[in-house]
Amino acid sequence: MTISRRTFTTLAGGAFALVATAFTLPAAAQDDSIHVAMGDVASVESLGLLIAMERTKERGVPMEITFFNSEDVATQAVVGGQADVGVGAPYAFIQNSGAPIRMFYRMSTLLFFPVVNTEVYSGWEDLDGQEVTVHSRGSGTEALMRLMEKVHGIEYSNISYVPGSEVRAGAMLQGTVNASIVDAAAFRLLQDQGGGKFARLPLEGVNATDEALYGNTTFLEERADDVTVFVEELLRTWQDINDDPTIVAELREQYGLLPDLPEEAAADITPFYQEVVESGIFPTDGGAPEDARDDLEFLAAAGQVEVPGEDFDPGMYWDFTALEAAKN
Repeated sequence: MTISRRTFTTLAGGAFALVATAFTLPAAAQDDSIHVAMGDVASVESLGLLIAMERTKERGVPMEITFFNSEDVATQAVVGGQADVGVGAPYAFIQNSGAPIRMFYRMSTLLFFPVVNTEVYSGWEDLDGQEVTVHSRGSGTEALMRLMEKVHGIEYSNISYVPGSEVRAGAMLQGTVNASIVDAAAFRLLQDQGGGKFARLPLEGVNATDEALYGNTTFLEERADDVTVFVEELLRTWQDINDDPTIVAELREQYGLLPDLPEEAAADITPFYQEVVESGIFPTDGGAPEDARDDLEFLAAAGQVEVPGEDFDPGMYWDFTALEAAKN
């Protein structure tokens, strides 16, 4: 996905402008809209969710989205009532705080690329005592990098948090970051524009949720019918994308989504979603109870949560009510 540095500035600037006003939004309960909080910059990766939201609105359920500068802030917006739905996989937050939030739709599985500047590092062992950059605290990117510390017997000097895979790739191209973890599109960008100096470090045997949708338990119960409609449109959209990735660019035009997206980035919408589909990271089932155990075992290996016991109850983290209703 060949996004220029100008694109990074445009997308990140727009997202952070929203952050400045995010907490001045009326409380979600004060109107009928379902307010979604996303702790990332607005980008091509957001289009699947945005399309599903537009389709939900067409069925009479109003929706809005606000982009925050971190998943932590987005989670707090959901917990505090400024938003109804968050984007992420807040297992650690739920386990540590006991907050009454539950995931209800699995949007994507992890497919990330640990990358280093080969002019500085050549392998995992070189990162011992060095700084690495990830998406946000508690994110899948942090979990993966923490897990690799254990696997390779190393210890980073520091972990920095920079939201947005494209933003981290841009920092690597600019030379301000030498070790990070990015998604497939940003890795391709580094390959295309990095002059051959960026290398992917090996990462095997990881299968866990990257992003899910979650909400307060009260909201999920009181707006059950609306959430079911939303999940129906998520399932339809994810299936449509898997059947034909070119539909994303078409629907982006139809709904007028991300109108300020530079032409260079817009041209890479289809290649990006083709790569997503080929990689199999957009599941079409919306999630299952067994996924919750897999996720916790992965996060436990990374030191973020406690290992689930034999009496593990997926309902501690997930509410499958809307998903089951949407499938019937």
